[in-house]
Amino acid sequence: MIAQLTGKIIEKNPTDLVLDVNGVGYELKVSLNTSSEIDEKKPVTIFTQFIVREDAQLLYGFHNKEERTMFNHLISVSGIGPNTAILMLSALRPGEIARAIQSEDLVTIKGIKGIGVKTAERVIVDLRDKVGKLSFAENNLSGLGNTTRFEALSALVSLGFDRKSVEKALDKIYHDGATVEGLIREGLKIL
Repeated sequence: MIAQLTGKIIEKNPTDLVLDVNGVGYELKVSLNTSSEIDEKKPVTIFTQFIVREDAQLLYGFHNKEERTMFNHLISVSGIGPNTAILMLSALRPGEIARAIQSEDLVTIKGIKGIGVKTAERVIVDLRDKVGKLSFAENNLSGLGNTTRFEALSALVSLGFDRKSVEKALDKIYHDGATVEGLIREGLKIL
């Protein structure tokens, strides 16, 4: 119904924002990744997905079409609603989720808060063929497929640190043989 909106951000929080489009303020639920990518000083175009439930009508916003595509794939899985999909997209980028699904990396998927083993298995089974046909651009390929780095990244982002800052810090301190706890400890010193 509403595919995209272009306007000026008048209110921004880590998980939602209000976008002024010609005098009408649209409240959008967003992932931490989208929130960190958006520059609130300039007019922005947000790709959207409108979800209607019995008790609410919600508008979800994404900084690119890839994230919206992954969101739609995730909510097609039984047991994953829009809020869980946004949580997954806050922890990992669309390409990282696709890579975890394709490589059947259960640890990465169930490492996301709110995702258990059965749900992670269902995500892999239901989406393996769908995401295999898609290509997701990756801005930062360093450390992808490394579960230790992913877990440290997810932990630090869930503590409220900006994803870009955490990635830079992990790039500086990551080495072979590093533990999740060690990366988190060293990351906290830098951040």
